[in-house]
Amino acid sequence: MATRHPHRGEPHRLHSLMEWRALAEMAVLPYATPLLLTAPHGDGHPVLLMPGFMADEATLLALKLFLGSRGYDVQSWGFGRNTGFHRKHAQALEQKIRYLHHRSGRKVSLVGWSLGGVFALYAAHQASECVRSVITLGSPVSVDPEGSQSPPLLKTLYRMVAHPMGPSVHVMQPRAKKLRERVVPPVPTSCLYSLGDGVVPPQEATIDGDPAMHENIRVIGSHTGLGFNAMVLCVVADRLAQPEGQWKPFNPGGLAGAAYRWVAGAAAPV
Repeated sequence: MATRHPHRGEPHRLHSLMEWRALAEMAVLPYATPLLLTAPHGDGHPVLLMPGFMADEATLLALKLFLGSRGYDVQSWGFGRNTGFHRKHAQALEQKIRYLHHRSGRKVSLVGWSLGGVFALYAAHQASECVRSVITLGSPVSVDPEGSQSPPLLKTLYRMVAHPMGPSVHVMQPRAKKLRERVVPPVPTSCLYSLGDGVVPPQEATIDGDPAMHENIRVIGSHTGLGFNAMVLCVVADRLAQPEGQWKPFNPGGLAGAAYRWVAGAAAPV
């Protein structure tokens, strides 16, 4: 079984206070270019990117440029700033995936950062016949019945921006029943998580599932830097490059794989 991380409670307070280290991850990214150039090329299928809470398409620039250079038809969700799990955005996303599938004649891979990963899982349930794979980056995909364990400041912000009763109201929508019950989508799914994430604790960013189709992959970094993290970019490229219908769990190889094992140490994919 692919299993959730055993952590309990909120992220470590020190990690939350040091989320600014994402700036260092951005600064280091250009120096990782030689490593990124060793990442596998893809087959050109559509890849749809979804931003995190209170973020817009601009935050996806590094992912979009990098995956475009690997040969994918990269799109961003096109709905502006992500202001919460609203029904109108969830429905529009499903329609966009169906359109991309119809236009290209190929299944679409979904990459969601933080709350964007929740949208990705929702869409994979609603339009599974159009989805090739799902990759989430530090996304709260396994929230327990007692509610989110993200820092109080983030939950307060969600209540101010999205809904005064918090994210639980949006997840209680009838259409979100599978998300609420933590049902994993019937497509290959890779959940990237970091023990240093100061926003989403590891038990919420990981899933229980069939290891033949679902996996959790540990990376090193902050929450707000995941979309600019060289290790994350290499892992995403590796996952997207697998031939359709021949998905296998992450087994890093080559120069990028050696770098992953060196940085991550003994913490191989869980």
